[in-house]
Amino acid sequence: MNSTLKRTAVACLAMFALLMVNVNYLQAVRAEGLSTDARNTRNFYDRYAVERGRITAGGKVIAQSVETDSTEFKFVRKYPEGELYAHITGFFSPESASAIEGTHNRLLDGSSSDLLLRRSIDLFTGEPTKGANVEVTIDPKVQEAAYDALRESGKRGAVVALEPKTGAILAMVSLPTYDPAELSLTDKSKVFPRYDELAKQKNQPLLNRTIDRTYPPGSTFKVVTMAAYLEDDTSRGPQTTVEAPQRLPLPNTNISLPNYGGAACGSGQVTLVFALERSCNTPFGKMGIELGYDKVQEQSVKFGMGEELAIPMGVAKSDFGPREDEAAVAMASIGQRSNQMTPLQMAMISAGIANEGTVMKPYLVKKVTDSKGDSIEDAEQEELSEAVSTETAAKLRDMMVSVVSNGTANRAQVPGVQVAGKTGTAETADGQPPHAWFISFAPAEDPKVALAVIVESGAANVGAEATGGGTAAPIGKAVMEAVLNK
Repeated sequence: MNSTLKRTAVACLAMFALLMVNVNYLQAVRAEGLSTDARNTRNFYDRYAVERGRITAGGKVIAQSVETDSTEFKFVRKYPEGELYAHITGFFSPESASAIEGTHNRLLDGSSSDLLLRRSIDLFTGEPTKGANVEVTIDPKVQEAAYDALRESGKRGAVVALEPKTGAILAMVSLPTYDPAELSLTDKSKVFPRYDELAKQKNQPLLNRTIDRTYPPGSTFKVVTMAAYLEDDTSRGPQTTVEAPQRLPLPNTNISLPNYGGAACGSGQVTLVFALERSCNTPFGKMGIELGYDKVQEQSVKFGMGEELAIPMGVAKSDFGPREDEAAVAMASIGQRSNQMTPLQMAMISAGIANEGTVMKPYLVKKVTDSKGDSIEDAEQEELSEAVSTETAAKLRDMMVSVVSNGTANRAQVPGVQVAGKTGTAETADGQPPHAWFISFAPAEDPKVALAVIVESGAANVGAEATGGGTAAPIGKAVMEAVLNK
């Protein structure tokens, strides 16, 4: 072989080697990036080539794919009662997905490794690939009751209801809401401007207020302070007497903590149950000072605050707040300092007391099945923490029942049912009217539902009707009745 042929052969081998390196680089190193690149039009059209699985709640379809007449897009996503379930289903847009549509995307579109057997069978039988179906724990009647009651308030807010013994989420409502169908079209020129418009709205309809935003908890946090106080000394109970001055001097300051509206709290010496019924500030501020930061913080953690939760959507962390002086601890003990809670966290506190002191891990997905109905994934109930002893939970339950029967939450009473609850009115730092809170569970003796309600700036007026008991408690009542009257 002459030198010219040798050089040609070497050059050809080098080019083949470079070609193989490039192929492997594209397929192994850059494959994920190219697949997800927004400029990849093949990926864009592939999103609509497979029939995504359904999302259902209590047998009701809340998201599904429908076949089209288009030559470009075989299937499009539809959302019956979209606004009612928007923050649960999420949307499936040309380049992204949210909520369940996002967390379970690979199951819904059939590409998950969990569906390998199903895909293999379909390939052998010649059937088209279909995605898995996701059933959520939401009860449609409870969801509708929560949505209607909160909407009637005319305010922004959130409602979340749990099954105390399992952690299953029965309702998850955030208002204002949006129509996921508007963000699930195939036309990017319509979807992207609409998303930007919703994202810029002051009311933030895309925000799931039940899990994505934290709020000062106001007086609903007093059940946590009370729990710490009872756990600190097991001889204490509902009839234990504590000091309740009209104003509590805060250590190392020239200010004092008043009760709501500057009112007196009984005679200045009251029982614990009376203090909770009337939601007096001064005895709880004094309890916080006596307990100290560590004990109240520790109790907060036992109820789940600071946990990395996913339901499967990620949940914003709730927090008692940083270590500060005694004056700050007094304020935090009544829910008015650095405390920040999601509505889900407050529902977990209520559920933990209802469940004899055990907090169950909340979850939203009940089961996942393939296109033929065979089970792929079933929810497993999981204990998150032991928040308080059974004895302390019973004492808290009795006192919360008295709050509804004799105290600030009397508008949450359900005929023939013992309801336990706690109201809250939380001052805000931005100069807006206070938020109205209510946490509750029922029936007290055998709880079927625990919940939290927040009405943003729901205490805009003066008087009892503007507090959590006047604004948020009736919403909680509607949700409890929906569960109990099934």
